[in-house]
Amino acid sequence: MAVLPEDAAPAVSIIIPAYNVAPYIGETLDSVFAQTFTKFEVILVNDGSLDTHELERALAPYADRLCYIEQENGGASMARNAGLRVARGELVAFLDADDLWLPNYLEQQLKFFREQDCDLVCADAMVFGDSSDAGRTYMTAVMDTAPPAGAVSFLELVSAERSLITSGVIVRRNLVFEVGLFDEALRNAQDFDLWLRLARYGARLAYHRQVLLRYRARVNSLTGDATNSLNRELRVLDKIERSYNLTPAEIREVTPVVRDRQTILQFELGKHLLARGEVELARTAFSTANNCRRTFKTQAALWLSHLAPGPMRALCLRRIRNATTKKPLQEEVVGI
Repeated sequence: MAVLPEDAAPAVSIIIPAYNVAPYIGETLDSVFAQTFTKFEVILVNDGSLDTHELERALAPYADRLCYIEQENGGASMARNAGLRVARGELVAFLDADDLWLPNYLEQQLKFFREQDCDLVCADAMVFGDSSDAGRTYMTAVMDTAPPAGAVSFLELVSAERSLITSGVIVRRNLVFEVGLFDEALRNAQDFDLWLRLARYGARLAYHRQVLLRYRARVNSLTGDATNSLNRELRVLDKIERSYNLTPAEIREVTPVVRDRQTILQFELGKHLLARGEVELARTAFSTANNCRRTFKTQAALWLSHLAPGPMRALCLRRIRNATTKKPLQEEVVGI
């Protein structure tokens, strides 16, 4: 790809946060510079990587084709915001440093963007790497059934009926600034929070069902273990009620959806905590789930965690292993 002149604004700014990804970054950048659409700039943010020496050695062949920013470790939110602040494109594409775009990714995404007249588009991905879902698409793996192409609503995101993959997102840069960038107080799940704020702001979010990228599932990736993943989503749900300044009408509409999701997540969190032997924390999670939405299942879990924690733990371990074998990319609720 030819380097854009300094005074030629790119159509798309590609922002890649990098943290301990030296073994993968070359393949990721190769997928970027093989794009059929070439009017873009690449901004790579080294977020205090422990492997900076190896990373910069891997970046050397691409040095004249990207903007390199180095900062102290602040998390993906801070890294992506650093990239956004120097981005020149009208559109911004986010790419994790170990995922791969197909050569026609930008071309097809921009075509769909124009056709749908949307503000954010998310393409589907093929899963590969350390996952039993390798060979399936991201959207079917995470949401069980493939979503239809088209609009994605705020409530669908809150309820987890719809989920966006960050490496498949292209969005209007000005809208990201208008809603306040990524929340740097959220070390994780900041992408989920941003999509929610954009949807509530009135941005038009759309699915592009075409598989245009490859999502690398790694055991030690940013998604982390199950309890961390559950807690991340719970923090965002708490933020919705605490700081989204919902109108009375929105509160009536959103609160039941949030409560249902909190019940599911707290119940699942209790199972994972109990499986790890953290009985008191598990009881707290089951109690919170029961308070959010009292059901026979939440009451039974709370009761059994007090009266029979040993057998309950063994059952949780077995159910979690079965669920992980089937769906490592999502937190699936398995009845007791």
